[in-house]
Amino acid sequence: MLDAPYYDSIAQAPADGACHWVTTRDGLRIRLGHWTGKSVRATVLLFPGRTEYIEKYGHVAGEMLASGFASLAIDWRGQGIADRMNENRLLGHVVDFSDYQHDVAAMLDHARALGLPEPYYLLAHSMGGCIGLRSIYDGLPVKAASFTAPMWGIKMAAQLRPAAWFLSTISRPLGFSGNFAPGQDGETYVLKTDFASNTLTSDQSMFDLMQNQLRSNPDLTIGGPSLRWLNEALREMRTLAARPSPDMPCVTWLGSDETIVDPARVRARMAKWPNGELHLLQGARHELLMEKPAMRDQVFAGTAALFDAHR
Repeated sequence: MLDAPYYDSIAQAPADGACHWVTTRDGLRIRLGHWTGKSVRATVLLFPGRTEYIEKYGHVAGEMLASGFASLAIDWRGQGIADRMNENRLLGHVVDFSDYQHDVAAMLDHARALGLPEPYYLLAHSMGGCIGLRSIYDGLPVKAASFTAPMWGIKMAAQLRPAAWFLSTISRPLGFSGNFAPGQDGETYVLKTDFASNTLTSDQSMFDLMQNQLRSNPDLTIGGPSLRWLNEALREMRTLAARPSPDMPCVTWLGSDETIVDPARVRARMAKWPNGELHLLQGARHELLMEKPAMRDQVFAGTAALFDAHR
């Protein structure tokens, strides 16, 4: 295995974490990070959201390890320090949304190569929730899943949705799908906003942590999405919405102050998910794993309980 950089000083993670480079079957280099211990009895696959990176999930790995689970996290293609998908490395871009499944396949191969213990479970946030739902349909070998603010729809004003579809669709044949979506640029959201106006977390210390991580390691940053990413995401979410919910034990967490993903789509999905539960956290924003301690403790405890119940 080829060692990859791991910024442990910013991760707030368990000791002895490690990162490796792996190559996907379509030839891209992505980064995977894992944390394990002597008493672990299963493994949690961590699927981050758009713009995120392995070190951001260090404290999540610590919580999982305290509950007896090893963790494996990923830098998706196009973000973190995985291969970027455009010559402008600050552009959030993907060629085809299904390409993320190549990353998932490489992640599973790596988990087995490391000897991380089975069974596997899924903890997926935001865009990772969209990728994760597709992976479950495609046979991801997990016993149960926990989703936080899953991107099963993007929240936008009703009058803007047709324009988003139209512009992102025509950008493909007209050759400008590699441009930033309207209103987006190369500056990462966490560094261009302040705590008072942010839509991610109501916890000052966690917001400060995110800012400090990116200021310390600017190579981890990306900015807004491309028109291509937007179009691919809209198409994928529409396709998934038409499918019945999987018959897999599941818990989903949603903040009452969610403004990034579409809460209505999350509620609709969970209303028809057998063996699924939806929990609404009052006062929580988008980053439920980085919310105030009482909120994130509820997510961690509920997630571990679900996984323990389904061996």
